Amino acid sequence: MDTALWIAAGLLALVALTGGFTKTFIPKEKLQRHEGAAWARDASPAFVKTLGVLELLAAVGLILPAVVDVAPVMVPVTAVCWVALMIGAMITHGRLGQYKLVVVNAVYVVLAVFIAVGRFGPESFVA
Repeated sequence: MDTALWIAAGLLALVALTGGFTKTFIPKEKLQRHEGAAWARDASPAFVKTLGVLELLAAVGLILPAVVDVAPVMVPVTAVCWVALMIGAMITHGRLGQYKLVVVNAVYVVLAVFIAVGRFGPESFVA
């Protein structure tokens, strides 16, 4: 179970890192041309960058606290925060009729719930 939780956290961190990097460092004008980022057309550049930074922090929070053994409880806390972020993404993509992206976000929610339940519960870092 511990290995599965590490794999799930690694995959989710990779997703967060990719999305965070894209939203933080690619100009909004270029980003919004992508079909999956149609939501960015109506968002301010500051909002897009803020989401990007939150995703970068999520990538760090899913891995680093456990690796360095400093506040490892932040791993499941980050997973819960990721669930909230993805619910917002699902609502946004649903309003735009992008149902495939809603399903993708739902998969991310399932991974995050798995991490949160596992790390708060039976595979907690604190013994």
